[in-house]
Amino acid sequence: MAYSDLREWMAALERAGELKRIKIPVDTVLEIAEITDRVSKSRDRQGRLGGPALLFENPKASNIPVLINQFGSERRMRLALEVDSLDEVAERIRQFTDMKSPQGFLDKVKMLPMLAEMGKFFPKTVSTGPCKENVHHHGWDLNRLPVLQCWPKDAGRFITLPCVITRDPRTGKRNVGMYRMQVFDGATAGMHWQRQKVGAEHYRESLRRSVQAGGSEAQVDIMARTGGGSQKPDGQLPAGKMEVAVAIGTDPAVTFSAIVPAPPDVEEYLIAGFLRGRPVELVKCETVDLEVPASSEIVLEGYVNLDELRSEGPFGDHTGFYSLADLYPVFHITCATHRNNPVYATTIVGKPPQEDAYMGKAVERIFLPLMRLTVPEIVDINLPIEGVFHNLMIVSIRKSYPAQARKVMNAIWSLGQAMFTKCIIVVDEDVDVQDIADVTLKVLNHIDPERDIQFTLGPVDSLDHASRLPNFGSKMGIDATRKWASEGFARPWPDEILMDQQTKALVDARWQMLAKELGLG
Repeated sequence: MAYSDLREWMAALERAGELKRIKIPVDTVLEIAEITDRVSKSRDRQGRLGGPALLFENPKASNIPVLINQFGSERRMRLALEVDSLDEVAERIRQFTDMKSPQGFLDKVKMLPMLAEMGKFFPKTVSTGPCKENVHHHGWDLNRLPVLQCWPKDAGRFITLPCVITRDPRTGKRNVGMYRMQVFDGATAGMHWQRQKVGAEHYRESLRRSVQAGGSEAQVDIMARTGGGSQKPDGQLPAGKMEVAVAIGTDPAVTFSAIVPAPPDVEEYLIAGFLRGRPVELVKCETVDLEVPASSEIVLEGYVNLDELRSEGPFGDHTGFYSLADLYPVFHITCATHRNNPVYATTIVGKPPQEDAYMGKAVERIFLPLMRLTVPEIVDINLPIEGVFHNLMIVSIRKSYPAQARKVMNAIWSLGQAMFTKCIIVVDEDVDVQDIADVTLKVLNHIDPERDIQFTLGPVDSLDHASRLPNFGSKMGIDATRKWASEGFARPWPDEILMDQQTKALVDARWQMLAKELGLG
């Protein structure tokens, strides 16, 4: 049975010995972050990396406990999604994507169970929920929340694990994204949606409509340049507002769905329903026309002005470096609701491994089948944690024609968030991309650098501080596949050194005795 809310998830963590409670008072400014950073990089008695989830029961300056590092290990990500292996979720996705049009009555009958299961995933709106136990139309102060300052040069305190809900002005489709929010004061916060994010596109579309109602082409240009925040606005932007809701402390499937690279027409609430095997219950907000998960611990309702940008940052980011200050919209609170005795869920990012690393690896495994829909020759991918997910992708392929590796690179650079990948390495299908030692050996032996490395220009992640311009820079692809005569390679390609199976079997049969004599245990 899926977790219905954050509290069921916390109870499951505690039963599994994966949650530790800290009762002593701890400061939300830097101290919680330093403790969590050490824990996230520690190992348990079995040598497993990640450390436990932490519940700080007495944060200084707030009576609301802080939950952090809830997804901070591979085992907890599996527990969150209730699977023994993340590949189980990938297999479920593959089964749905493999569905073919029924050819006759019998085929249609066979599809009924799967169609019935799909019907369970769609969200449903209910009249009320736990998040409405306390409603504050006036006087709510953001400073009541135990919001963390994580790193010394951060511009202030940041909400780091919010599910930010917006609505497409054109289609009415909802989006749930995760964008950090710098607390400016008790009633406002920065809304750091990078220009390539869906929330930023909803903002730009709202701005376009406001411009069309009375603005100028120059204002459209200003909108395009400032939607993700990189240029100082020259003149007054058109007036207007865009409604936003922020849910903090949701069940693990909803929280995880906010970071997944969903197909454009698929709502994150539907993805969460798919992951949890039952629908997400939603309630309507009090002051904005949006729906939020009914079991959320805390909900902030409000809007961003279309004529207001403010400097946000610096912020110690998942790259291991500070992202610089830039201009972003400002979120204004109109109402806050919360459960009785709410829990504040948060995270820190910084030099890996951190909690976000395991969430990212889960995305890698789960959405591999969707990548294969577009690039079917892909066998496996690896986004190494140290590559912070947009700096390096290692891809193995079934190569069947010349220059196919280069075709795959360009295909990946055209796929949603994968377009930001700075370096792509393509290897043959017999290379284990999860084994970095094997990849290193094969790649460095297989390439002629001048022949096999290509460069291209295009959009890059907003957090890439090395690019020549914000959001625009170069990318590198490495073709480390075996080279064929049809690719202009005239020399023989050598065989890899491998022991024959007969000798391996002979030594396997005697290995226990030999290992004892050799003192190998």
